[in-house]
Amino acid sequence: MTTASGDWWRDAVIYQVYVRSFADSDGDGIGDLRGVRSRLPHLARLGVDAVWLTPFYVSPQADGGYDVADYRAVDPLFGDLADADELVRAAHELGLRVIVDVVPNHTSEQHPWFRAALAGEPGARERYLFRRGRGADGSLPPNDWESIFGGPAWTRVADGEWYLHLFAPEQPDLDWTHPEVTAEFDSVLRFWLDLGVDGFRIDVAHGMVKADGLPDIGRGAQATLIGTEPLPFFDQDGVHEIHRAWRRLLDSYEGRRIGVAEAWAPSSERLALYVRPDELHQAFNFRFLTCPWEPEAMRTVIDESLSATTAVGAPTTWVLSNHDVVRHVTRYGGGAQGLARARAAAMLMLSLPGSAYLYQGEELGLPEVTDLPPESRQDPAFRRGRRPQPPAPAGAPGIIAPREGEPPARPRADAEPAPQAQGHTGPQAGSGPRADAGPGPELLAAPQAQGRTGPEPQACCRPQAGGAATEPQPAPEAQGHTGPQAGSGPGPEVRACCGPRAGTGGGLGSELLTAPEAEGQDGLRDGCRVPIPWDGPEPPYGFGPAGSWLPQPPAWAGLSVAAQTGDPHSTLELYRAALELRRAMPGLGAPGAGPSPDPRGMRWLPSPDGVLLFTRPGFACTLNTRPDPVELPAPGRPVLSSAPVETDGRTVRLPPDSCTWWAF
Repeated sequence: MTTASGDWWRDAVIYQVYVRSFADSDGDGIGDLRGVRSRLPHLARLGVDAVWLTPFYVSPQADGGYDVADYRAVDPLFGDLADADELVRAAHELGLRVIVDVVPNHTSEQHPWFRAALAGEPGARERYLFRRGRGADGSLPPNDWESIFGGPAWTRVADGEWYLHLFAPEQPDLDWTHPEVTAEFDSVLRFWLDLGVDGFRIDVAHGMVKADGLPDIGRGAQATLIGTEPLPFFDQDGVHEIHRAWRRLLDSYEGRRIGVAEAWAPSSERLALYVRPDELHQAFNFRFLTCPWEPEAMRTVIDESLSATTAVGAPTTWVLSNHDVVRHVTRYGGGAQGLARARAAAMLMLSLPGSAYLYQGEELGLPEVTDLPPESRQDPAFRRGRRPQPPAPAGAPGIIAPREGEPPARPRADAEPAPQAQGHTGPQAGSGPRADAGPGPELLAAPQAQGRTGPEPQACCRPQAGGAATEPQPAPEAQGHTGPQAGSGPGPEVRACCGPRAGTGGGLGSELLTAPEAEGQDGLRDGCRVPIPWDGPEPPYGFGPAGSWLPQPPAWAGLSVAAQTGDPHSTLELYRAALELRRAMPGLGAPGAGPSPDPRGMRWLPSPDGVLLFTRPGFACTLNTRPDPVELPAPGRPVLSSAPVETDGRTVRLPPDSCTWWAF
């Protein structure tokens, strides 16, 4: 639904497309813009409001496109500028808005500015954060900051100076105190706004400003502190003036263009600062994503998130998966249990006030792929090597020296032994038994919902492809979640297993993860980036004319869009039904206009242990997180459930790990 004010983002459902893994049009095994355009009808039918595209700009792909060499051009890997223009126009014709990534914290080392800096062009280094080293001979990094990928956040160049890179060495950080940096990104935003995009997802929106003097932190494993403690390189107050300037720029265009902050902050209150009335429109709510399968923790995160954003008049956003974290089917335990919880969590998310983000493939119930071979992985945190830092003559190991007509060379440490192929050794991976497909969207009409008694839940009427109800049907057979990617894993204690990160996967050579570097991210993000299945009995499942850049599991045939379309039990049809009801029911989406005792438009009601129950105008939601059924008074007429429910109109028996929507 769209709010009466026309502020579409306040309750929008936005679908993230990881471009290289969505659809391949030319048979090179890598998704591209033409492929995305060809699959837009799927998104329109799904019922989302907008699509967010990961970077497709000119890039050496050291970090999957989050190392940008030209912000105004499309990398030939993904097409050309005409393809981008046609995609935006095609999306608008289908009623879909388009949000694109902008990467302002850093550039590629092959960006003309950085090449000029290495070549010694006067003033060029002032656009970046170059510093002299510490120690008598400057052989020590300027401070103790660590890269999010592990290891020092500094690399030394041929003349002895060091440059800052909070991510990969191929991603030097910009200095946002330099006026040319500000002017350049104003120009970049206008370029894409003029082409017709509806907004920007701002990568590392919390990182462009560093604390004065670049002070030491005094602790290691700094990547684990992001979003939990103040850090001198993230969430500095100075970033807000940048976002205020961008809000003024966005407001100067017609059509309600928006800015979305990918920001990690130590508290909900700090995060809310990014969405004050004169700043950005949305900020990702990662606390919801990292919340465990525990009702008390969920309620706390929901309440604190809504309270913080309501205080500044902004909508809250909700997200369960993205291109940087283990898919939530696997995070919630994997197998049948993980899928049941993932379906229930999606319904909970879509029933909360505000805007929701879906990650491609979650509507198919895709699990994490945990058995990718090491040679296939491209996450730079996985393939990083030690970079020697002592001083040496120009061109010696550990020193970057610019070469005429080509990118700077970067010698690498010798390769270390490869880790285990499956990598995920913690609880998030799981390796348990075959996972059964969960039951489908239970669209319950009042007449069919009456009189369901007895000790066991019964199958209930489900919508066909056209939405009509049918006679009760038995649950389907397992849809083939086999192998380690669907492992059963642990139970309710499972938490998100990846730390924060704004980029995507790219190759950094043959070096594999080494123990001293392991203080950064785990390097296993490729498992959530495997190209999604569209149709067919075997890989690449309609992804493109040939193979795919990451191998797809043989069990995914039953999870494809084609296999699930029209199956009333499928996860895809559950998402379609939920999004259709979200548009149709006045009580869902953004809070209603006008005065209300609770501006969030929701109220918690008493419920049994392990159950969440809240109402919104004309609507109720129940979430049973317990492993066993729970009986309670029916809060209304059931209209959708992630698993079969039985009710006599007065009481209801909620299945384990399930969510049900009610109308009253």
